[in-house]
Amino acid sequence: MTGAIINAAGIVLGGTAWVLIKKPIAAQRQQVFKVGLGVLTIWCGLKLTWNSINGSAGQVSKQLGIVLLAMFLGKVAGKLMRLQKCSNALGQYATRTMASDGHKNRFDDGFVVATALFCAGPLAILGSVQEGLTGPAPVFWVKAVMDGLATMSFCAALGWGAMFSALPVLAFERALIRCVWLLEPVLRHNSQMIDSINAVNGLLVFCVAMIILNLKRIEVADYLPSLAIAPLLVKWLL
Repeated sequence: MTGAIINAAGIVLGGTAWVLIKKPIAAQRQQVFKVGLGVLTIWCGLKLTWNSINGSAGQVSKQLGIVLLAMFLGKVAGKLMRLQKCSNALGQYATRTMASDGHKNRFDDGFVVATALFCAGPLAILGSVQEGLTGPAPVFWVKAVMDGLATMSFCAALGWGAMFSALPVLAFERALIRCVWLLEPVLRHNSQMIDSINAVNGLLVFCVAMIILNLKRIEVADYLPSLAIAPLLVKWLL
């Protein structure tokens, strides 16, 4: 549960920083944070994928084929479930709420907006899956910093209620990690099933980095079903 605690701590620290300094971080410094987080996220994603694909050239080819097929099928499933559209709707709701003077400094608005966005973000799921399968996930450090910076903005626009989103975020991510823990014994008998999940996870984390760095807008939420499809393909095809 280390990652969930780190994430919650980042939110609390972001809210505390706003309470103490009462002003946003300069745009230039935000850009430095953004580039650093993007590079760290690329490293986390590619390292996870690299460590999850191994064996002879033939085995590596099969594993890559399964990963790419899982992502293709996951994208189709995500589109049908409208995952990205739901994620976008949450973002639009947050934007409207922050822009509305009638909602300024209302505890419940800050709490609800921050909780919805922090729990719905792909990194919450990707980090929880990795931690449930392999232990502490470095990507939670990235999410902690991102959520901390966002909390400062939410507190400035909606009040200090945003800081208390750390509690539901902690509960949500702990629940996800625990669910993966419960599934891990089922996957343990075939290490390739776990490797396939981690390989897909790493590529999706890499996609998040592309968004952080404004290099490409990828609908990561639509790809999340790939995490469940990958081990099924391993079971059926290998």
